[in-house]
Amino acid sequence: MQFGIFTVGDVATDPNTGRTPTERERIKAMTAIAQKAEEAGLDVFATGEHHNRPFVPSSPTTLLGYIAARTERIILSTSTTLITTNDPVKIAEDYAMLQHLADGRVDLMMGRGNTGPVYPWFGKDIRDGISLAVENYALLRRLWREDVVNWEGKFRTPLQGFTSTPRPLDGVPPFVWHGSIRSPEIAEQAAYYGDGFFHNNIFWPKEHTGRLIDLYRERYAHYGHGTPEQAVVGLGGQVYMRHNSQDAVREFRPVFDHSPVMGGGISMEEYMQQTPLTVGTPDQVIEKTLSFRAYAGDYQRQLFVVDGGGIPLKTALEQIDLLGEEVVPVLREEFARNRSADVPDAPTHASLLAAREAERAATGEPAL
Repeated sequence: MQFGIFTVGDVATDPNTGRTPTERERIKAMTAIAQKAEEAGLDVFATGEHHNRPFVPSSPTTLLGYIAARTERIILSTSTTLITTNDPVKIAEDYAMLQHLADGRVDLMMGRGNTGPVYPWFGKDIRDGISLAVENYALLRRLWREDVVNWEGKFRTPLQGFTSTPRPLDGVPPFVWHGSIRSPEIAEQAAYYGDGFFHNNIFWPKEHTGRLIDLYRERYAHYGHGTPEQAVVGLGGQVYMRHNSQDAVREFRPVFDHSPVMGGGISMEEYMQQTPLTVGTPDQVIEKTLSFRAYAGDYQRQLFVVDGGGIPLKTALEQIDLLGEEVVPVLREEFARNRSADVPDAPTHASLLAAREAERAATGEPAL
């Protein structure tokens, strides 16, 4: 099972000090978080994609390419690639380039995005969001898998004899997760292609999350990719830890209260009861995270937010140290306990390449 960090890259005021980092400081902080995640033994660093303030990660491939040069092992991912407003040709080429630079340590999470004004900024209509996601991803898959593509659709100009460059590393496209917090159509899309489904459930109750994951698993099996239990699932979460739970609550409460998405409604305690947010000790994070298995089943990837809402870099790095030293080793052991042998690991470039070569050998095709 993979464990890692994902960031939305917000520039927010630290409610405890009143200081707001500059955009440069926030971007540099994200790179420091990725490097710390690798040092701490985590498996994945993922960044969102946003084109509106207060967020800074408008160019994930630039950020991840920079990080790739400063890391050796960690998988570099997106926690949203906007399949709706990005040209699939540009996605195909940008992420294949990143694949080569990072020696295959790349995957993507496709998403529609949740900021309405972004659509017209890129010449799109939010009312076409689902249709854009379906058509653009269908084209992206072909661009990565076919050397020459002839294509015509509704939302972009036709392609005649087009070859995207560079080609995917070793002829193996990056693994794709489809991220959604509310859309059954996206769970269906992930199931249809046999891709991964990532539910970023930091804002949603477990009942809602469980229903979407169940739908994805059922449809994954319907399309003949394996049993429901073999479907590839990822979850999000948010943590804030201290060795004394009262200290964690005292420090995080101002962050919660000033958050535009968490604060202003129910109390932090109620919010923690209803969502995966965990504020407390490392043991409490372990206990809460292990409970996700009850409604998600055996899953493959768990990502945590540790830096949102104005949390300073020093504190975010402390959270990663706690994850690496005290939380993730226990989670690895406990999630492995009683895990069915039929449940696959999260795909990596190496495993996808091995599967491709095994399929070639079985059919008598020469290895590449």
